[in-house]
Parts: sequence; structure tokens; C-alpha cells
Amino acid sequence: MTLFAFCISIQAESAKSILDKAAATVSSPQGVEARFQIVSRQFGSTSGSIAIKGNKFQATTPQAIIWFDGKTQWAYMRQNDEVNVSTPTEGELQAINPYNFINIYKSGFRLSSKKVASSYEVHLIAKDKSRHIQEMYIIVDQASYRPTHVKMKTNGKWSTIIISGLKTTPLSDTIFKFNAKDYPKAEVIDLR
Repeated sequence: MTLFAFCISIQAESAKSILDKAAATVSSPQGVEARFQIVSRQFGSTSGSIAIKGNKFQATTPQAIIWFDGKTQWAYMRQNDEVNVSTPTEGELQAINPYNFINIYKSGFRLSSKKVASSYEVHLIAKDKSRHIQEMYIIVDQASYRPTHVKMKTNGKWSTIIISGLKTTPLSDTIFKFNAKDYPKAEVIDLR
């Protein structure tokens, strides 16, 4: 192994270690809550709150509420009182769930990292050119290992997610499923 290849290997391991620690801060068995702001040419801009437990999440924005129980997604559109039920793809989940990156780095990406001020900047590049997400930057606070920004490239366009107020909190599994009783007039459209 050349010295250059050895240095790249150490850098990748360091990047993986940083993301492993960031994943641990977001992956509390109890659950976590945070605020987010998304700025995207492809998906528009919005802000809101998110609750996460394992691979489940519930995101609330002024435009919609989205529930995902690990398999099925319900998207309630406030404007037209409509719920779309679907099985989302990796790309769709990434666009909706600011914390989906927490598991995506574990396979199929080349990793590198560097220190920037009081944060780590981890750069991910997809090994497979057909992957929906081709490139990402994840900014992680050095002291707490909490992710603060995620910048990703999908379909040749960049989106940025700003994360704040991350805290561990006990969450019931019921908050990750749409409850029709709470929206009795909503039209449910099954797109699966």
C-alpha cells in the first residue's frame, strides 16, 4: 500500500468514525426531536420540526405533516385536506427526512473529512453513479457530534438542511402513523 492510499484509508476511517458518533446522537432508542430548515431549488424551501425513533419519523411543516413508520408514508397536505399514502424511495426519504443521512453513509459512498472551525465537514461521494444521491456534505459539531447542516446533490441540484435544537425525548410509536380519526374530512389517496 502506498503512503497516499494509506492516508486516504485513515481519512475515510476518521470520516466514518465521525458519522458513527453523529448517528449515535440521533439514534437514541427513546427518540429525538429537532427543528429544521430546508433550502432546495428542487423541492422548495420550508422549515419545521421532526421527531425520529429508529427509521421512523414524523415531520411537520406549515404545508404538510408527514408520518413514516419505517415502511409506509402518509403525507397530509394542509391546503387541500388530502393524505397521500406511499412507499417512498431512498431519494424521497432523503428529501423529506433531514436525518435519513444517518444511515445512508454506511454503504456505497467514499468518505473524507476535514475540520472547519469548531465542526467536522464530512464529504460523501456515491460509488454508484446511478444512485439518487450522488454527493453530500454533513457538518457535525466537534464537541457534541450533533449534525448541524446537511448539503446534498440530487439530480444535479443542491439542497441544504439546517438542523437545530436536537434533543433526546421519549416518543411513542403511535406518533409515526397517520390516525384517520384526527383528520375525519381528509381524502385518503393510496399511491402504493
